[in-house]
Amino acid sequence: MRRTIERVTKQTGFTLLEAMIAMVILSFGILSLATVYAQGIQVASITQFDYIAEKKAEEAVETIFAARDSKLLAWTNIRNVTGTGGANDGVFVVGALPLCAAGPDGLYGTADDLTSVPDVVIIGPGPDKILGTADDVVMSLTNMTRTITIVDVTGEAGLRQITITMNYTVGHLNRQYTLVSFIAEFS
Repeated sequence: MRRTIERVTKQTGFTLLEAMIAMVILSFGILSLATVYAQGIQVASITQFDYIAEKKAEEAVETIFAARDSKLLAWTNIRNVTGTGGANDGVFVVGALPLCAAGPDGLYGTADDLTSVPDVVIIGPGPDKILGTADDVVMSLTNMTRTITIVDVTGEAGLRQITITMNYTVGHLNRQYTLVSFIAEFS
């Protein structure tokens, strides 16, 4: 007589331990994706404020050039209040100032700025769906300051360096944007 040996085959499939290990690995993957997504949102927010800081610095420089070209300011007044040698011949205030509306002279960073009117950026139309009306959605720029520094260029008569420094906070990060330009006495 012949004996037949039956083999007991192992069951195929996942054990509980294998399933738990797979869940842990997948959890790490999903958490990594969530972290990357959160960082992407933060970078997008930083980029928006970087762009605004750049444009606000350019705006300040453009008003200085416009004041020179329109003869609103004499060449001796296009400097900081302390001027050279401590003379008070300049009109631009020394130090960081919050962003606010320009005063009657149309220049940013001068003593007549409207500090009671903080600067804002329009980010979209309001309920009336018309951009440029009183109900527009705006973002306050109270987290930004602007420093305007104007100095004579050594060895170059009739040439000054304008440095606009924008300091601002995005979340918990302190950021800075600096724009350097040169202005000549003649346009």
